[in-house]
Amino acid sequence: MSRAGSSTSSSDRHKAGLRRRGLLLLAAGSLPLAGCGFRPLYGAGGGSAGGVAGSNERVRAILASTQVGLIPERTGQLMRRALTEKLGAAGATAPANELRVSLQLAAEPEGFRRDGTASRVRYNATASWQLVTLTPPPATLAQGVERSFDSFNVPDNQFFAADFSRDATMVRLIDLLADDIILRMAVRLGEANTG
Repeated sequence: MSRAGSSTSSSDRHKAGLRRRGLLLLAAGSLPLAGCGFRPLYGAGGGSAGGVAGSNERVRAILASTQVGLIPERTGQLMRRALTEKLGAAGATAPANELRVSLQLAAEPEGFRRDGTASRVRYNATASWQLVTLTPPPATLAQGVERSFDSFNVPDNQFFAADFSRDATMVRLIDLLADDIILRMAVRLGEANTG
């Protein structure tokens, strides 16, 4: 494969390196917060008793008892699987809530070759979500809209490489959207408990 046919550009590798460094800086910067009463929004390690720890327990319980509704098409299947894994609800026996997601994707060319064909494609994704109770009558616990985008290069005369690049971009995009949905849902549930 020639350098020009590579589906990952040097700017993409540079962005990935910057993202890793940013996450490391974020982790290192949060260490001093541990002594200030900072608690994770969701996940293990709620800490001591009190309002924040109690709300974390409530948020974790709601997330763990949430099933993800069916989402149409292949990208919907990928989204549902990612959300189910992140919620930890894959083994939930008696779900109390359902996360309903509507996913829209749009592709647009970002760069063009001399012959007018696209050399880079950008996917824009919008996920509208709603967390509802399964008890009659259903009540909405939280809702929102998350947006994200990702791009990939279209290599010259390499159909399978372009197909692989598109699929990898879609998996990254869906995973990012699933993270955003879970985080926003946890924030809204935490706010509802304290407010």
